[in-house]
Formats: sequence, structure tokens, C-alpha cells
Amino acid sequence: MGLNAEWMQRDLAVLWHPCTQMKDHERLPVIPIRRGEGVWLEDFEGKRYLDAVSSWWVNVFGHANPRINQRIKDQVDQLEHVILAGFSHQPVVELSERLVRLTPEGLSRVFYADNGSSGIEVALKMSYHYWQNIGQPSKKRFVTLTNSYHGETVAAMSVGDVALFTETYKSLLLDTLKVPSPDCYFRAEGQSWEDHSRVMFEHMERTLEQHHHEVAAVIVEPLIQGAGGMRMYHPIYLKLLREACDRYGVHLIHDEIAVGFGRTGSMFACEQAGITPDFLVLSKALTGGYLPMAAVLTTDKVYQAFYDDYSTLRAFLHSHTYTGNPLACTAALATLDIFEQDRVIEANKALAARMASSTAHLADHPHVAEIRQTGMALAIEMVQDKTSRAAYPWQERRGLKVYQHALERGAMLRPLGNVVYFLPPYVITPEEIDFLAEVASEGIDIACRDSVSVAVSGLYPDHRDPG
Repeated sequence: MGLNAEWMQRDLAVLWHPCTQMKDHERLPVIPIRRGEGVWLEDFEGKRYLDAVSSWWVNVFGHANPRINQRIKDQVDQLEHVILAGFSHQPVVELSERLVRLTPEGLSRVFYADNGSSGIEVALKMSYHYWQNIGQPSKKRFVTLTNSYHGETVAAMSVGDVALFTETYKSLLLDTLKVPSPDCYFRAEGQSWEDHSRVMFEHMERTLEQHHHEVAAVIVEPLIQGAGGMRMYHPIYLKLLREACDRYGVHLIHDEIAVGFGRTGSMFACEQAGITPDFLVLSKALTGGYLPMAAVLTTDKVYQAFYDDYSTLRAFLHSHTYTGNPLACTAALATLDIFEQDRVIEANKALAARMASSTAHLADHPHVAEIRQTGMALAIEMVQDKTSRAAYPWQERRGLKVYQHALERGAMLRPLGNVVYFLPPYVITPEEIDFLAEVASEGIDIACRDSVSVAVSGLYPDHRDPG
């Protein structure tokens, strides 16, 4: 038995993997990773895999980055953790100061959580509690977009709309208002992204007009709906939404967990609309992919609604054990240093252009409906029929065939259903981008080779392999 097989056998004897039907591993190998360096992961037998999805969208400056490594090593000899209630420490103060300076003007307070889903829960609770504190208790519902995803905890699932993740737990979820997504994949022929996004905003306008008296906040993934299939829309939607939230007295929550820190081409997606949300939720790339942490930034107006004598019970009594962990804060500070010192946002423009040019040939593929891109995120949508855009039945699991081919070729491409996407670390080279495009092209050819063999089921029409 080889080393990979040995570790896989030990793994399957005790682990239950996330976002996985474990029975799949009767035929699909678990890949045990021994080490990582840059964009590459290496298994126990020396085979390397290019991490095309930044290990679930977190690793922006490569695995085992020496600059981040050293900062964490230095910190661990000083302070590994301390309670953040009544105590503080240097890394959390410095990180908070930098996030306030870096994010759009008006976001002046930082609250920490342990992960992205927990950060969403913080923002939802803060908004709900704010309206309670200022004497408007009827404002307790949330508006979200169809095809959205905000995490796996109960409230975060409630404001999501991907049936694969929510349908089973429907009876547990909050009653939310869902508005049709501005997803530009569905724009009319000849219609621009901006025009389509403007037209789709009419649904949001009507919803807020009718329900603003009972709505605490609108929550969106700005510019890219990640787990919903890397669907994208124009920044004008965010601008119109900010204006409408101000007009109707509703909070705006930006979930930039996946799209913050340069992924959309600007440091934060909200910058492209020139707006400031009431809550900005950050995680994933915040620590460079090293340690779990989320930051929720909000305004002084929100903060002041909780600031009072203890006896009023207005305080935000929410906590996580590892809130503001010094090691995670240090990793985040090192990550922000790299952004600043290496002028990463500017450098990414050339990499994004290479992603576009290396995949441009797929626009003529008979089973590719669209190649879409926002900054350092590119998605390729496979379909049965290019003209009608008829999707492959989810039961066919065409994306899984791309994934399997990529593993054979030495790449980790983990599609979202029939959407093949690149979300690579920013340290990827142009030649490595070309390699990914080659592997993806081969995989798409293989995945689309056979005709449809599974009848389309009405059950969960948007059901997909989770990415």
C-alpha cells in the first residue's frame, strides 16, 4: 500500500468531510496533502496539484508564505491567545486600526468572530438589535437575493437561497424576503451588464417600498454570487441599493467574505460602486488563508445605539471564544503588509488579463454558454445546448468529470456544478494560468463528450455539486 492510500484509509476510518457525500469516496480518492508551497500542494507520494481555488477562496499569497510564516512564529512566542472581554493586545488593536483606514469611509468599529458564517450572524444580530434599541422593533426581517449564499449556520442559511444548502433545513430558517438576483447570465441578448442590473433593481425597489417598515437590512454578496455558481452583476446595482436603503431607512450588509481583499479587482467590491455599507463582513483572505477569523465593520451610528449604562440591557452580548485571536490577527497584519508593499491590486490586473486571454478560445466551444470574469475570478459555464443555454441535468455531475481530469493532470479545479472556475492565489504566474486553462479545456471536452443520459428531475432544479 502506498503512502497516499495508507493516509486515505486512516482518514476514511474516522473523518466526516465537509460539503461531501462520503459514499463518493468509494470511487473518488481523498488526496492527502503533505506540504504546500506557493500555488502548489504536494501529496505524500510527491505529486503536485495547482491550487486553482485558493483552498476554498482563502489562500491569496500562496501556501507556506515565508513572510506570513515568520510573523506567526514571532507572535506565538509572545502571546497565543487571551480573552478579548475586558482585555486587549497589540495585534488586535493594530489590525482594527488598519481595517478602519483601509475600508470605505464611515466604517469605524470592528467586531471579530471566528469564521465567515459567524460574521454574518454578527451582522444580522447587530442590525436586528439596533432597531430594537432605537424603538423600532417591527423592523426584524431581512431581504436577500435569490441564488445567494452567506454561510451554513442557521441565520446565515436563512438569508441564502441555494436549495442544495437550505431545503433540508427549511423548517429551521427565518422568514426572509427574497428578491430576484441581478445575475447577468440571464440578461437579454445584446443587453449590457449595467442595463440588466438596472432593470433587475426594480424588483428590489418594489420590495423595499412595500416592506421597509418591517425590514432590518438587505444583505448581498457584492458583484459575485460565489457558491451560487460564480454568477456576476454590475456595480450599478450596489449604488442603487445604497440609495434605496437610505431612502427607506434600511441597513445594507455587504458580505465580502469571498470577494474582499482584491478578488473583484479592487480591494473591496463596494469600492467599485463608490459606497459604504452599514455592515461590511470580511473573512477568508483576511488572514491569507492561515487561520479562521472574521471581522464585521460598522458605523459609529450603529455603535452608539448600543452604548449605554449596563442596566439598560442595550449591550451587544455576543461572543466567540477565539474572538480577536492574536495569531490570526498577526497573520492578517502580515497579509495586509503584502498587499501594501507589493502593490498587489495593480499587479493583479496583468494576471486577470492573462486569465481572460488563456480561456478566450472556449467562447467558441459548443458546450460553453459563457465565460465571465470579475477581477481575479473567472467562470466557465458548461451547458447541453449553447443556443438555448439548456443546462445539463444535475444528476449527470459533469463538473465532477472536470475535477477528476484535473487531479490526474496535477490541478485542483473544484467546479460548482457545471461551472468551472478559477479563483487562484495572487502569486500564480502567467505560465501557471496557461496550464490551468489547458487542463480546464481538456476537462470540459471530456465532460461534454457524452450525450445527456439522465432525465431532468423537477427536484431541486438548481442542485449542484458544492464547490
